[in-house]
Amino acid sequence: MKRTVLALSIMTGAPGAVHAQDYPSRPIRLIAPFAAGSTVDILARALAQPLSQQLGQPVVVENKGGAGGNIGVDMVAKAPRDGYTIGIGTTGPMTVNPALYGSKMPFDTRRDLAMVGVIASSPNVLLVHPSVPARSLQELVAYARAHPGELNFASSGVGSTNHLAGELFKSLARVEIVHVPYKGNQDALTDLLAQRVQILFSGVPPVLSFIKSGQLRALAVAGPEPSSALPGVPTVAQAGLPGAEVVAWYGLIAPAGTPRPVIERLDTELRKALAQPDVRAQLASAGADPSNDGPEAFSRLVEAELQRWQRVITNANIRME
Repeated sequence: MKRTVLALSIMTGAPGAVHAQDYPSRPIRLIAPFAAGSTVDILARALAQPLSQQLGQPVVVENKGGAGGNIGVDMVAKAPRDGYTIGIGTTGPMTVNPALYGSKMPFDTRRDLAMVGVIASSPNVLLVHPSVPARSLQELVAYARAHPGELNFASSGVGSTNHLAGELFKSLARVEIVHVPYKGNQDALTDLLAQRVQILFSGVPPVLSFIKSGQLRALAVAGPEPSSALPGVPTVAQAGLPGAEVVAWYGLIAPAGTPRPVIERLDTELRKALAQPDVRAQLASAGADPSNDGPEAFSRLVEAELQRWQRVITNANIRME
């Protein structure tokens, strides 16, 4: 009887091992939790072709936007644990939204997702309208302290990454600036150019032409390294405000419980894809710097970000209406 039970146990576990060894044997869905044309969509499509070639099966991108990325990531979290539904996870749905929505979240990042590898990261840049009498981060801080409540900072919405960047800046710099939320980054940028607001944190690509033309002034890069697209612009740490780094990151995710050999295969193929010059060029066009971090480093990043944004959101008393 014991031998029968043991045999059944081995047989029950065997399909997972065989499946992992033969993976993949059919097309793979790659969920992009934001709309077509978004940075997430650009990254997904840049990776789909090389991954398809390397894995020997089609990798099909599906855009499942909505609820700040929650809908698409939830689809991955609730998919079968077989590696045939994977997705791109980002800062918002995985580490910011849990603090914003709490018990209303449809998934638990720690419990429901497996981290495959970091795809890329994209730092924000701190911008001001040229009418603001500040040519450095320290001058902006000094001016804001001397004129509390007079400066406004725009964001693409309550709880957005650039909203949190502004709140973090307020806290670390000990300044009083007023948050003005918009329905998207384009509206916020339009009003910054029109001088209706004075400050904005933004990704580099949408604002690069305005910086070069002098319509906007870049004071600091909110990342660990300077941006090659913005020579001469220091990081926030170099400018005297360490800890104000706000970097959007993008990673490949799978449902928790996906067999480890499948995770390792996906990680290996992701690294190969990210090493290709044409893929790196496509990522650069979206303002994203390719990464080389695997499952463990990705998991550490997610945990650190969950804790960080929980603190920022709690301290700033940010709530979703």
